Parts: sequence; C-alpha cells; structure tokens
Amino acid sequence: MLPAPVRELRDLLNTYLEPQHVAVVLRAYETGARAHEGQKRRSGEDYIMHPVAVAHILAGMRMDHQTIAAAILHDTIEDTEVEHDDLAEQFDEQIAKLVDGVTKLDKMKFRTRQEADAESFRKLLLAMSRDLRVIFIKLADRLHNMRTIGHMSPSSQRRISTETLDIYAPIAARLGMNELREELEDLGFRHRHPNRYRVLSQRVKQGAGNRAEIIDSVTDALKKRLSESGIPARVEGRTKTLYSIYCKMRDKSLSFDQVMDRYAFRIVTQSEPHCYQALGVVHALYKPKPGSFKDYIALPKPNGYQSLHTVVNSRFDVPIEIQIRTEEMDLVAEKGAAAHWLYKATPDGQTAVRARDWLLKLVETQSRASDSVEFMDSAKAELFPDEVFVFTPRGKIIDLKADSTVLDFAYAIHTDIGNQAVGARIDREPVPLNTRLESGQTVEIITQKGATPQPEWHEFVATSKARSSIRAHLKNLEQADSVAIGHRLLDQALARRGYSLEKISERRLDRYLKKLKLERLEDLLTRIARGDMLARVVAHKLLPLTQRRTSEEPESEALTIGGTEGSAIEYANCCHPVPGDPIMGYLSPGKGLVIHRQRCPNVPELKKDHAERCIDVDWAPVMHGYFSVRLKIVTVNGPGVLASVSATLSEVGANIERVEQPSTTRETATLQFTLAVTGRDQLARVMRRLRRNRHVLRVSREIA
Repeated sequence: MLPAPVRELRDLLNTYLEPQHVAVVLRAYETGARAHEGQKRRSGEDYIMHPVAVAHILAGMRMDHQTIAAAILHDTIEDTEVEHDDLAEQFDEQIAKLVDGVTKLDKMKFRTRQEADAESFRKLLLAMSRDLRVIFIKLADRLHNMRTIGHMSPSSQRRISTETLDIYAPIAARLGMNELREELEDLGFRHRHPNRYRVLSQRVKQGAGNRAEIIDSVTDALKKRLSESGIPARVEGRTKTLYSIYCKMRDKSLSFDQVMDRYAFRIVTQSEPHCYQALGVVHALYKPKPGSFKDYIALPKPNGYQSLHTVVNSRFDVPIEIQIRTEEMDLVAEKGAAAHWLYKATPDGQTAVRARDWLLKLVETQSRASDSVEFMDSAKAELFPDEVFVFTPRGKIIDLKADSTVLDFAYAIHTDIGNQAVGARIDREPVPLNTRLESGQTVEIITQKGATPQPEWHEFVATSKARSSIRAHLKNLEQADSVAIGHRLLDQALARRGYSLEKISERRLDRYLKKLKLERLEDLLTRIARGDMLARVVAHKLLPLTQRRTSEEPESEALTIGGTEGSAIEYANCCHPVPGDPIMGYLSPGKGLVIHRQRCPNVPELKKDHAERCIDVDWAPVMHGYFSVRLKIVTVNGPGVLASVSATLSEVGANIERVEQPSTTRETATLQFTLAVTGRDQLARVMRRLRRNRHVLRVSREIA
C-alpha cells in the first residue's frame, strides 16, 4: 500500500503523463524508499517523504517524468549507497545525470550573494545550464526545506533563510517562476527576521479592509468607463508582498505608511490605439498629476519595454499609478524584465517573444519525453541572465555582463583591441560592433591601425571597462578640441594688440607658465577654453612691456563653431540654440564656452555683470550634428493625440529626445517635446507640419 503522499503524487501525474512514465516515477519511489530506509528527518518523519514532496512541487509545474523521478532520487547519491552507475542502469542516463547534477549543486554552500558570485559558482551554473531541470529540482528542494524549516535551530534558520533570499529567490525570479519566488521570499523573510515579519504582518492586516476597498472601487470604476467607451481591456490592481514592503522600507528609508500610500493598477488592452484611448478615459475619470505622464510606447526603453505611465489622484486622496499596455507589451514587461533570456531582439530592433519560450512550454502538458529534452537543448547557457559566456578563436572563455556587445568583448581582451576595433566575426560570420552576444558564441575582432573610438560607442556598451576606456580616449579628443579653442581665443586677443602667439619668445612663455605652475602651453590653452582664465588677460601678460600700453583694437572676427567641437563647447539648456539662431558665447568658469541665443533672457544679465567673459560667436557656413530644442505644444485632450503628434514629428525627421506633460485640463493638454534637429530650417518645417495637425492648437519654441 502506497503512503498517502505518494498516492496523491501518482494521481496528479496521471492527469498529464503517459502511464509508462508514471510507472517510472513509482519505480523511482521504490528505489528511493529502499535507499533511505531507516533515515529520518528532524521532524521525525521518514526521509523519503521529503523527496516525494519535492516531486509533488515539480508535478504541480507539470514537469516531465525524468525530472519527477530525479527529484525523488535527488538525495540518493549524496546520502545513501546508491551510485551514478546504479541509477543509469536501473533508469536511464538522463535521470542519473540530473541526480548527479543536483548532488554537485548541493555541495556548494554560500552565506552571501558575494560568495554566490564567485568564479566557481558562475562556472558551475554554466555547466548546469546544459540541463536546466537540475535547477528546477534544486529550487523545489529548497522550497520544501523552507516549508519545514521550523524544526531547525534558530541559527540554522537564519543562515538558510539568508541564503534563500540572496541566491535562490533571485534565481527563481530570473527564471520567471514568480509564484515559487514569492513563497521563497515570504518564508525566507519570516525566518530571517521573525520580529519584523510579525510586526509588518500585523500592520498589513489592520489596513487590509481599507486597501481592498480602494483597489476594488478603482478597478470597478476603470472597468465600467472602459466598457462604456468600447475599449476591450482587463484591469488589475496590484498588492505588495510583505517582503517587497520590507525591502522598500529598508532600501529607501521609508515608513510603513509611505510604502503603503500608493496603489498600482494595470490596464491591458488589445492594440496600441486602444492604449491611447484608455489613457483618455483614465484622465477623464481621474485628474492626472502634472509631470507624471510617460509615453514608453512611442519612445520605448532601451530594453524594449513599452507602456504608458500616468499618476492620477483618486477620490480616496491617494495617488494611483496606472500602466497601460497591450497583451504583447505586458508579456514582454512581465517575462522580459524578470528573465531577459526569454527574449531576443529582432533585426528591426523590436523586442519579440521567442518561439522557444521555454517557461510557457513547461506549464503545458508534455505528452512526450523528447519534448522536454529538445526544449532544454534550446535553452543552453541561458540560466543566469546576468552573464554571457563567449569564446575567443583560441577557445578561451570570456564572461561578460548580460547585453554585452562585440565591442565589450574587444575591450575585455585588451584596451588597444577595443580602441582599434572596426568590425568582428561571430562564428565566422561578419557582424557590426554593436551586435549583442549570446552564450556559446566564438568571437573574433577585426582591428585597423589608426582607428579610434567613436562617441556613439557609449550608447551600446554594457561593461564598465569598455565605458571607461572609451571615455578616457574621448577625453583626450576633448582635450585636443579645448586646446584648439583656447588657441583661437588667445590668437584673437593678441591680434587685437597687433601681436601673435608666434611672436612671443619661448623664454617669456616659459616664465609665464612657470609662474602659473603649468607644464605646457596646452595646459594654458585648455584653461582659457574652459573659462578658468580670460584670453585678454593672458594676452596682456604675455606681451612685452612696450606693447602692453598699445590700445586694444575692437574685436573684428567672431569665433566660428561648426558643431564638431564635442563637449569642449556647451549649448545652453536655458535657450537651446540651434544653427541659424543669432548667438553669443559666454566663458563660464569651469564649464568653458557656453553658447546662448541672443534672445535668451539670461544674456542681458551676463553682458551687464560679466562683459569681459562674453564673446562674439558665429555658426560655420556648414554645420554638423544635431542640436536640442524644446517645443511647447498645446493640443486637444483626447485619445490618440500623443501618438498623432509623435507620428507627425517622425514624418518630418525630427528625433524625439524627451516628452513631458506638465499640465492638462478637460479640454486641452500641454506637451513639452525636446527634439534633436539640424538647425532652424528643419525646426521651421517641424513647426509648420505640427500646426497642420488637427489635434494641435498652438506650437511655440520654449525657453526654460
């Protein structure tokens, strides 16, 4: 007669496995029961009941028969006389390897996340990723141990709970196993900090009724209005777990009331137009909080995340966060954020769900054992999304952060390799430097003598070494630009005295540099360009005494800028000058040359109080690059308006850098767009096109 827990496991397995596979699991139970005979747990029950409970957890996830059998046998190699070859002979090599893999994982003990990040742990995870079922068994094993941890000593409870919170719960989160993760976090928190858990639990229960009333009321109101507007949608009100409340209080130094004073809701619709229509419904129902609106649909986050975000005030006098997205966007947000390895960027740059979404396959009925094996093969080296492991042409393993590119790999090999990289080959196929890497690839870098890093490289590297190396090289380029600007400013100042830098004797120049404690002329020119010293003062000091009495001629030539000076020149955020605007320059101490529009409200004060730092500046006949400009757009308040305005801007070729909604009324909405344009001509085309948009009431260029 089978024990009750085994009968329950058998009945559950019969709902989705073939009879012959259930028979294998029952045979594994018989083998495990014989091997563990006489062994007891701290609770006093037969030890075999623990592996059976682990198997039951995995059966609830509808895992294949090999995983279930291995779960029942997972402690046999470690704690009994049974060996790997015995299991391979009695069952099959796959089951034996799974048990062996869990045994190796069990031997690794960690007290902190720092230890978990050690080289040995990373390499083991890479090896175990050849069959992810090993990790599933270990997580289920840990969950049952946490459920029965009350029989351990207090010190053991704290140690095991810390390990659970630091290592196993995050792994479950990355695998998208959120239900298992939440239970691990709850049990870990309860036994790691029992007093804090008890106090928080009591506080949550005290206000549970009020919170449920608010969530139900807002959910019903949103559902009703959306239905009346003919928008198909589902509405979800989210509640916080005890552990998430505790983490927010701890990490952000917040009180319990501060953590619990916000409510979050999600509206999931069928299409992108429905999202904007739903936003109009929300803002008609509740007054939005100024400046809180974010459009991540028109402007997705770099990781592909898309959603509309808004914060509104409810009749309960508490702020309500609302996210609006489509079903596909929701899937990407939920699974993509927790487990990046589920997704892959398609050639057009959009984030799509991979056809081999193994997490969703796991919860489906598996009628054939081969499905599981085939599925696991497709998920190799994707266990731990924080890292990718790639190979050099000579077979050396290089481990990098997730989302690392070919360029990160180049800098990981050597800084000079990264600086001179011009292309690469992945598995012998040519690829650009911004190609994202996947574990298992072999990467070869193509270099070219004389090649240098480009400013846009900053946008697609993920590792700190690559970023710092690129920054250091660009800083040297910036130094060269600053020297050139300082040279032009000093030349102009000397020219107004009828002199030139070439006429200054080397002895006089060295004496002046020594007095300033500077080593080179370039250092002096850089200080002039950055506004730390004025060119006219330096020129006066460098002139011979007989020349210092010569009157200074009026400045005849303005400094010309062409947009290629990089960060050596700054364009003022207060007025956002673009090519074609009448401009002036201000030498700001420490910042350098800052370009303002002549019409900027700050210019009169600068000319009045710092006339000696104001210089004439002109645009070059041919400009390069893009320049930021701010537009204030007043529109009708309705669904789809933001999408319509964004589409208009896209049509005219203006790149949107930022969108804000500072204010809104029932009839109108005010939008602030920061755009990147090539100059006033393009800006004029943008504004003309916007004024023809039927939703737009007014367009004006804004000065902050």
